[in-house]
Amino acid sequence: MNAQIALSALALALAAGGAAAKLPPPSDEAKARAAEAAARTAWSDKVAAYQLCQSMDRVAASYLEHARAAGKTPQVVATPPCSDPGPFSYSPPESKPLEAAGAHSPPQTAATPPSTTQPAAAGPKP
Repeated sequence: MNAQIALSALALALAAGGAAAKLPPPSDEAKARAAEAAARTAWSDKVAAYQLCQSMDRVAASYLEHARAAGKTPQVVATPPCSDPGPFSYSPPESKPLEAAGAHSPPQTAATPPSTTQPAAAGPKP
C-alpha cells in the first residue's frame, strides 16, 4: 500500500514538472500586470504595518493610562512614530527604445578592447 502511494506521488511530481516546462514566456502586458500587482502587494504590506503600529500605540497609551491610574510609574520607552504610506500610486517603468541599428550595447563600460590577437589560453603578457 505504501509503495503504491509513493509511486502515485512520484508520477504526480513528474507530471507537474513537465507541465511547467511547457508554459510560454509571459507577454509584456502580463509582465506589466505582475509588476503592478507586486507594487500593490508591497503597498498593502506597508499599510498593514502602519495600522499595526497605530494599534500598538493605542494599546500602549491605554496601558500607561491604567497603570498611572493605579498609582504605578511605568517606564516609557520612546519609539519612532508610525509612518503613513499614503495612497497607492504606481508608475510603470519606461521601456528603453531599441537602438537604431538593432544592435544592443553591453550595460557596462568596456575595460578592454573587444578582441585581441593573443589566444585566450596564452594568458596576459607580463
